[in-house]
Amino acid sequence: MDRYQRLNCDLHDYLEIACLRGYQLDIELTDGQRLTARAVTTRTSGDKEEFFVIEQAGAQREIRLDHLLAITPEDADAEFGRILLNETACGC
Repeated sequence: MDRYQRLNCDLHDYLEIACLRGYQLDIELTDGQRLTARAVTTRTSGDKEEFFVIEQAGAQREIRLDHLLAITPEDADAEFGRILLNETACGC
């Protein structure tokens, strides 16, 4: 597996808000995949890798934070719009 690259600390706030509000998200991954899922929580492993826990079709899944390209809440009253989490992955 590739070496973990920490997410900018300022961006963690958006993930935490999404989890607290239980937002349904359009999630863009760095490998080009897109998925729709509900934000559940974040988790840090014993070796300091960080994960975004989502729920999709009744099952939970973890996505390593450095594999997230962007998140966009689908909730009409969301507190934020599309958030780019990994600028290096898109060449920005």
